[in-house]
Amino acid sequence: MTPLKTFIRDPFTWMAYSMLAYYAYFMAILGPLMPFLRSELNLNYTVTGLHLSAFAVGMIGAGLLTDRLTGRWGRRPVFWVGGLGMALGAVGLTVSGQSFWSITSILAMGLLGTLMLALIQTTLSDHHGEQRVIALTESNVGASISASLAPVFVGNFERIGLGWRLALLLGVVAFVWLTLRFRRQLLPERQRGSSHSRAGSRPLPLVFWAYWFVICISVSVEWCLIFWGADFLEKVIGLSQVSAATMMSIFFGAMVVGRFVGSRLTRILSGATLLLLAIGITLVGFPLFWLARFAPLNLAGLFIAGLGVANMFPLTLSVALSVVPTQADVASPRLSLGGGTAILLAPLVLGWTADQLNIQNAYGIVALLAIIAAAVTFWANRMATSHDKVLADENPVTCSE
Repeated sequence: MTPLKTFIRDPFTWMAYSMLAYYAYFMAILGPLMPFLRSELNLNYTVTGLHLSAFAVGMIGAGLLTDRLTGRWGRRPVFWVGGLGMALGAVGLTVSGQSFWSITSILAMGLLGTLMLALIQTTLSDHHGEQRVIALTESNVGASISASLAPVFVGNFERIGLGWRLALLLGVVAFVWLTLRFRRQLLPERQRGSSHSRAGSRPLPLVFWAYWFVICISVSVEWCLIFWGADFLEKVIGLSQVSAATMMSIFFGAMVVGRFVGSRLTRILSGATLLLLAIGITLVGFPLFWLARFAPLNLAGLFIAGLGVANMFPLTLSVALSVVPTQADVASPRLSLGGGTAILLAPLVLGWTADQLNIQNAYGIVALLAIIAAAVTFWANRMATSHDKVLADENPVTCSE
């Protein structure tokens, strides 16, 4: 049995972790601030949902453009332009007085920020190789910690009279600091060896697309909870608007705990096994959050669901990249494209359904998605076992580059 290698967190790794945390903060802040923006601009559920859909359209655009842009200009310029664009979009959102401008600002955040996100995923995968599962799950621990701060800042700044916009500006300040700290840090460039060139020209295998579908479902579940969770707590459970926004920190806190535990478990269990476990935990917690009629039980269900949802995306991401280890430059943007498609459709469909019925009935969509995720993951894991054997036959000896 091959001894476990020591996992090394070098300066590049810390930069990638930090920039992912920056990205996650801005993604997570959209849900908690929407009730306040909806009240200010007098928006209905459908138009409110268009804001997150705009972020998703940006993600889709980034998924289509990342590989071309990095091929032309290199990873490092695209990475930093993406981070800067996300910060400028956040500034635009703080000064938007009409839904057109707020939606446009969020579109810019999604497009430019996701260029950076795709490169974080790709470069961590390339840099850590066989230990990519550890790197990707660890990076999402920091992202969850950062994301958990978003509803706390939004709710408390609003409560003390400073306003939710200050929470956005804190993210901009964080980007300025990260730029000063890491501006000279190099990124691993595209792998150009002959084996990688041949791999890049091959179509991605069916098992990858199965996990891609699970990514879409996982992101749908996560963002239906993030984007509409505060509204559910207010309209169904009866919390005040400020309390509902603040209580969403329970979900983000659970994601911190879940991803920390998940990152430890990746050292002793396979990502495929942990993924099924994460979906199972989600299926335990979500019905309690959705169907209980007693606020502490709803919040307990939200916490349990957060523990499971926490690892659905990072584990699916790492398993998907593991089945195509030489095609990360192609695969990672496709995964961002899938995530963006899910964010585009799922919260918008849930919001439209809530307008037609009510938000509690609309949340039945999430339960159905979680069940589908479990079934497709089980099937994909079986395919992955056969696919790994084929890879082993094609590459009997692995050499470091």
